[in-house]
This record gives sequence, C-alpha cells and structure tokens, in this order.
Amino acid sequence: MNTFLYVVFPYICLTSFVLGHVWRFRYDKFGWTSRSSELYEKRILSWASPLFHFGILGVIAGHVVGLLVPETWTASLGVSEHAYHLVAVTLGTVAGVATVTGLALLIYRRRTTRSVLRATTVTDKAMYPLLAVVIVLGLVNTIGVNLFGMGGNAGGYNYRVTVAVWFRDVLLLHPNPASMAPVPWSFKAHALAAMLLFGVWPFTRLVHVLAAPFGYAYRPYIIYRSRTAQGASRPQRRGWERVDQTAGRTEARKHAAR
Repeated sequence: MNTFLYVVFPYICLTSFVLGHVWRFRYDKFGWTSRSSELYEKRILSWASPLFHFGILGVIAGHVVGLLVPETWTASLGVSEHAYHLVAVTLGTVAGVATVTGLALLIYRRRTTRSVLRATTVTDKAMYPLLAVVIVLGLVNTIGVNLFGMGGNAGGYNYRVTVAVWFRDVLLLHPNPASMAPVPWSFKAHALAAMLLFGVWPFTRLVHVLAAPFGYAYRPYIIYRSRTAQGASRPQRRGWERVDQTAGRTEARKHAAR
C-alpha cells in the first residue's frame, strides 16, 4: 500500500498533469481559460479574488522553498532550523488564512449567485471541494501542527527531512516510500490530496495558471467600425471615415483579378 500511495500514485498524477496539459493545449485551446464570471457579480469577487490569488501565491512560494530547497542549503547560508520554522509558520499562516478566506468567499458567491451558479460546470463542482481539502489540510499542518503542536508534535514538525526528501526523490525518479513512514497523518493526507489535484488539474479551469498573455505585447490593434451611417454619437474623426462596402468589394475583385 505504501508503494502504491507514495510511488505509483504520484507518478500517475504527475503523468496526467503533463500529458493532460499537452492534450488540452492541442485540442481545447479555446477552453484554456478561467471562464471569468465578473460580469455576473463583482461586489464579492472584488474581495474574494485578491485574497485568494495573493494568498495562493504566498502558499506556492512557501512550498517551492520548503520542498525543493534542501535543509542543508539554508543551513549553509546561516539560516537555522528554528529561524526557518519561525518565518515559515508566520508567513504560511498569513498566506493560508488569506487563501482560505478568499476561497470560502468564492465558493459562497458561486453557490448564492444564481447566474454564477448556472455557469458552474461539473468539473468546477469537483475541483472546488478538492482544492478546499488541499488548502485546509495545509492550514491544519501550518497552524495546528507547527504552531500549536497538534498530534503530540510539540515545537512543530520538520517536514523538510521527510516529506521534502520524498518529493524530491519522486521528481528525480528514485522514490523512497520509507521517507513517508514517520510522517504525521495530516501531512500524508495533504501530500496525497495535492497529488490528486495535480492529476485533475489539466481538465479544470486551473489550466489558466499556466497561461501568460505574452501575445498582448505585440498583437495588432483591434479597430471597431460601424456598419451603418446612423447611430453615431459624435462626428467622425479624420482617418475613421466609413468605408463604402460596394466600392470595397469592387476593389477586392479587381485586386483578385490582377
């Protein structure tokens, strides 16, 4: 069971993460979006979205440092485990509370605003609870275990010598499930739930995380012109005169004939 949970299952999820994004980009480019619902409701969204997004950026940054940077590296820079633990718990608590608050508001908005609820897909209904489980378990580890010593872990639990080592070994293709044996249940549940989230990620609105609007920097201008002469609220400016459609088609035929 340990081999399946901490070796086979992670590779299934990570393979789905990579190949799923390739498939989605190739066959569903127009669906590669967060499907914004701002037009339906803005009041709650104006608070919930910044709280969630800025909070999750802090959470991701903490996980990148905590999981991918070995403890020996920070120690060589003169950062003791106690100092790292203090900073990680403080910043992690702030980021975690902001993320949970923002997510709770987003879910409340989606459930109570009829137009937003109608725009909610089946994948959204599955993704939101899973995302909430991952974030709440992370907050339990940060506040419950590392801050208040829940589960008999007085002074917190140093996951960098177990969970982080296991995660790096998975990425380096020589996983060792024994690294997860002494890990508290909440950390194990958080790791497995996160892996499941990675597995379903490409098939949800979360794909927009990997989309960057680089094309906006060099795309041409979009010019909107009226098809009719009526309805203009102000006089036409020079260079924006209406193009006669009949003359335009005639010129196009002449150009095609040439």
